[in-house]
Amino acid sequence: MHPSFLWLIGGTGLCLMEFVLPSALISVFLGLAAIGVSLFALFFPSALAVQVFVWMLLSAAITWLGHRFRPRQSSIDFSRTEAQALTAIAPGQAGRVLYEGASWRAKCGDDTSTMQPEQQLQVIGRDGTTLLVVPMNYLEDH
Repeated sequence: MHPSFLWLIGGTGLCLMEFVLPSALISVFLGLAAIGVSLFALFFPSALAVQVFVWMLLSAAITWLGHRFRPRQSSIDFSRTEAQALTAIAPGQAGRVLYEGASWRAKCGDDTSTMQPEQQLQVIGRDGTTLLVVPMNYLEDH
């Protein structure tokens, strides 16, 4: 199989992965770089080390440009406080939650509660892109 075809398949897979595992467009940027390398590989099919180097350079450049021109304002409405656990979250540990239709990294905001998958949670804050969550009735009980 020709290397350019493999780069094209890999790049397309990375771009499509954004729909399954949202990554703030990082997988799309890496995929676009791989698609760019597929064009390079048409002319230099045997230079694998050079192809990987070009992919790293393109990935860095596309990621930098993509984040540089991305709007600074968040389209997520952080006034909503309901989330659903996707993974178990131990006290003081991190896991994944479904919030506003997307998977988010979340940390348990309580030192005693363990949250189970599919449990309804309340968002009490955020630290960068990590949500701080507690069980839904935690604030009423404490």
